[in-house]
Amino acid sequence: MGRVAVITDTDSSLPQSLAAQHGIIQVPITVHFGEETFVTGVDIDDNELFKRINRLGRLPTTAAPAPSAFLKAYQTAFENGADSIVCICVSSKISGTYNSALTAREEFAEKEITVIDSLSVSMGQGFMALAAAQAASAGASHDEVISKALSVGKRVHLYAALATLKYLAMSGRVGKIAAGMANMLNIRPILTIKDGKLEMLERVRTKKVAMQRLVELVETSVGTSSVERVAFIHVNNLEDTNLLETELRNHLSLPEEVLKVEFTPGLSVHAGDGLVGVAIVTVE
Repeated sequence: MGRVAVITDTDSSLPQSLAAQHGIIQVPITVHFGEETFVTGVDIDDNELFKRINRLGRLPTTAAPAPSAFLKAYQTAFENGADSIVCICVSSKISGTYNSALTAREEFAEKEITVIDSLSVSMGQGFMALAAAQAASAGASHDEVISKALSVGKRVHLYAALATLKYLAMSGRVGKIAAGMANMLNIRPILTIKDGKLEMLERVRTKKVAMQRLVELVETSVGTSSVERVAFIHVNNLEDTNLLETELRNHLSLPEEVLKVEFTPGLSVHAGDGLVGVAIVTVE
């Protein structure tokens, strides 16, 4: 049985060390401050991103990897002994990454490469890549690796709370006056992934209420199912991440080991500093 390589992009929020541990190749999202280009996971992270944003008073732009970046990743996988590749991309509804991966695949017509649109972001996508890599490591076939990834994708529940509307105002998505009023009232928008897009689910007031609401939403989504995997997601906000973990453990039976990961710059620039959230995979 041939070896299956797993590739994803850095919008998966997978820490580099974890990706390397499971042999996952990550194609980076780039961030552009004017003429300066920064590569996620190489020379920019969430901390550096918001240091620059706050210093410059403006947001950068982000860019999906070019097809050439995926071509290089595919070539590396095959040179390292892979017989086939499963590539899991951030949702095509929010990025051109998936299309770049498809375009690069055309250069390897004689090879078996499956590109999957995760229709998710962050650890919703990341957990799909992890499941695929673990299946591949266990000797699963190409089709079995795909099946494992898709199965996890159907069982992911992802919710997050913004800490401020300041950065949405900077992007023009929210008026500055409206954002200012919302911040005065301590409004905390709750986000979820729906039909491949990060959407605002509702607005609540205060951090405490936002934490409670995240727990309630997760409890409702999980229902009577058991929890298989958990990742807490944040943007420079480990304090609230730990608080959210404590609150969730008071209401749900979670695995002893959980992940705590950065949202990563390609996504964080759109959500803003201080975001906190959770991605949970229920048992099949």
